[in-house]
Amino acid sequence: MNTMDEKSKAFQRLLEVMDELREKCPWDKKQTFESLRANTIEECYELVDAIMKQEKGEIKKELGDVLLHIVFYSKIASETNDFDIADVCNSLCDKLIFRHPHVFGEGAAKTAGEVEQTWEQIKRKEKDGNKTVLSGVPDALPALIKSYRIQDKARNVGFDWKEKEQVWDKVKEEFDELKVEIDHMDAEKMEEEFGDLMFSMINAARLYKINPENALEKCNQKFIRRFNHVEAQAMKQGRELKDLTLEEMDRYWNEAKAMERK
Repeated sequence: MNTMDEKSKAFQRLLEVMDELREKCPWDKKQTFESLRANTIEECYELVDAIMKQEKGEIKKELGDVLLHIVFYSKIASETNDFDIADVCNSLCDKLIFRHPHVFGEGAAKTAGEVEQTWEQIKRKEKDGNKTVLSGVPDALPALIKSYRIQDKARNVGFDWKEKEQVWDKVKEEFDELKVEIDHMDAEKMEEEFGDLMFSMINAARLYKINPENALEKCNQKFIRRFNHVEAQAMKQGRELKDLTLEEMDRYWNEAKAMERK
């Protein structure tokens, strides 16, 4: 591993490269907070994808891309004297110290659960603008992640099931209500009840310490693998997927499942 001096030199090198790019590269010179936003989102998703696939080399690469954006935003802000990378780092350190009184202060917490019990209260004290429990949940979060964060914040102030097993009654209730609206074929109410069912399932995932985003993405990847196998078998026969019967597709699908089990 690199020494502290080597790490400092590497970070300083990155800042110097950013300075050069901002001064001399036509594309880098014209970038703004707004123009970089979409690219930043894309880089974060690429990092998450590498993490899901456990590709360490790609994780390193994508972490670098995300870090570049942090340095880029800080460089742009420094040009208008709003803040620079040192302000970003110091602000982060101040926040981490404030939120970990059991490490840097007189607080006490021996387990991760004890830390979580006071985490939201500490954050609310820190952010004077956030007057309500749920005001800290970003509007722009994807709906699935937002749902999890909403429920987790509610839990931190005691709004939760007494026993986690109780959530399954709620899941069944929402499922039954969805079936009723499907029978009535009311599109608006079906959508509403489907959302309620998803919300209750995400709640169950939270209670059983399952990350619903990760679970769904793993399911996506599993479907892709199996579907690709079905398509590959069709191609071996010189056929189009649409030319296969459903029975043939099922057979190849089950082949893929059997291969995964082995």
